[in-house]
Formats: sequence, C-alpha cells, structure tokens
Amino acid sequence: MLEHGGRLRLAAERWNIPLAEWLDLSTGINPQAYPVPPLAADCWRRLPEENDGLEAAAAACYGNPNLLALPGSQAAIQWLPALLPRAAVACLTPIYAEHPQAWERAGHKLRRLQNATLPRALAAATPNILLCNPNNPTARVFSRDELLDAATQLQKRGGTLVVDEAFGDADPANCVADVAGTEVAPNLIVLRSIGKFFGLAGARVGFLFAQPALRARMAEAIGPWAVSGPARAVAAAALADSAWQATARQQLALASERLAQLLAPLGEGAESGVRTELFYWLPCAEAVALHDFLAQRGILVRLFSDIPGLRFGLPGNEPEWQRLAAAINDWESK
Repeated sequence: MLEHGGRLRLAAERWNIPLAEWLDLSTGINPQAYPVPPLAADCWRRLPEENDGLEAAAAACYGNPNLLALPGSQAAIQWLPALLPRAAVACLTPIYAEHPQAWERAGHKLRRLQNATLPRALAAATPNILLCNPNNPTARVFSRDELLDAATQLQKRGGTLVVDEAFGDADPANCVADVAGTEVAPNLIVLRSIGKFFGLAGARVGFLFAQPALRARMAEAIGPWAVSGPARAVAAAALADSAWQATARQQLALASERLAQLLAPLGEGAESGVRTELFYWLPCAEAVALHDFLAQRGILVRLFSDIPGLRFGLPGNEPEWQRLAAAINDWESK
C-alpha cells in the first residue's frame, strides 16, 4: 500500500501528540466541507438504486451524462488499466502515485516523463497519455485547449487521453469532463471526485466519464451497489447545490491566496511555490526538516522527500491560520 496524506493517527503516535491537538493540512481537502443535510431513513435500510437522482445531478453539474458513479475515483484508478488494452503509456510525473502503480501492475509499459509538456508527451508516440489536472502534488495546470488538442492528436493514432480532475471543481471552466466520451472527444477518459472541493472524502464517491462500452466494463468490474445509499444521497445534494458551489469557489480563491502569501517566503528563488485553490506546493530542499519541524508542533503537511517538496492544505478557521503563521515564523527565525 502506498503512503497518502491524512494518516493523522500514525502521526499522533509517532510524535506523541494527542489526536485532537493536530492541525491536519496534509490532504488538500476543502476544510469548509459541504454541509451534509439530514438523510432519509430509507437510504440506510434499502439497497442503493441508480434512479435516485445522483446520476442526474452529476450530469447536470458536470455537463455530461456519459458517466458512471464509483466508490471514489480510486476505484477507477485501480480498475481502468486492467480494462484497457495493454500498451505504452506516457505518464506525466510527478503524479499521484496510485496511477503509475496501477498501470504497471496491469502490465502496461509506462514511460515516466518528468515535468514534461504535452507536446513532449505527444512526441513520445505512445498510444496513451496519463496526467492529473491540476496536478497532484505539484499544482501544475494544463489548459482546456491543450488537453482537447492532445485528445484529438491521440485519437488519430488510436490512443487515449486519461485525465484525473480530482482537484478540478474549483475551476470548472478549465476542465474537460463535459466532453469525455462524446463525439467531441470519444477517446478522452476523465475521473472526478467529490472528496476534494466538496470536502466529502469520507463519502467515497467519484465518477468515470467515458464512452458507454468502457463504462459498462467498469460497472461489471466493480459490481452492484458500489456506492452506498447514504453516500449517493449526500453526493446528489452537493452536486445539485450550485449556490453553495459558487460561494465555495469564492472562499477558496481568497484562502488559497492567503496561504500563498504566508508560504511564499519559504520559496527558494526560482523554485518558489505553486498553488491550486485547494493546496500549495512548496519545492524545498529542506522538505524533511521542515515537515518534522511542523510535526513537532502538531501541524501535519504532506511530505514528498523524493521530489523534494511539501504540500500544504488550507487551514479551516482563524485560530488554525494563526497557528500555522506562528510555526512558519518560528522556522524562519531559527
């Protein structure tokens, strides 16, 4: 099993700090989560059904009915490589580590292209290209036009473009889920999740946008009742609440700018940080030392020691902002 953010109990044990005293900034999940409404009792005692409104709400929210609801986009990450013909895959790295592991496990030939542009990936002449947009963990963003052009070029060679948009909801205009599996981009496969922007990671709900044949194979692979009734109800409510989404985008834009200003002094010259609305990526030669320095103060951030760098999520309230600011000030003063 790969290591991920959010392993707060392990951090509490390692640093001998009670669980309740931690500030967890390790996941990039919206700390101002969608307020879950009261749920009907039936969703707990009845088996889930597909005509309960979830798919309709997702189709309206994302602008595309070519979707399959999943128990988190992680299900698609693990199953998708096994459902596609084995071939060479250009993987734009660094990337969410579950992606390359799943493709290699399924027997595909993976070409890891470090910090590559899309033209560079296309020049690799592989049938398939895999990327995250925005990228996790480096916050790199490809434009919608770049992605659609890449999908068109790959279609000419019989290839596929796979885009993980787990962090895409904060900037929907730059996403491509609305055309995945359509006549515009039939070879485009997009993954979405309600875990990040909506702050509902515990619900484990995601979506695959793709052509009908691939969605059917995925449905067979994951089996019946893959998404629980309560999770479906919560996800449907969140996806249908456009007013909450608009407010959340405004709040996240302000919070991400504040986080960037707070962390900018830690940047190292040309390698200053990059942000999405949900997290800040800090390339840092002293990543391990800074991670441990913060952990000793009960602040958990995501360490990538091999890159090296740190990913900071957003504090959820003013005391948390002040706590992070004080720790950063201590680091700079040491």
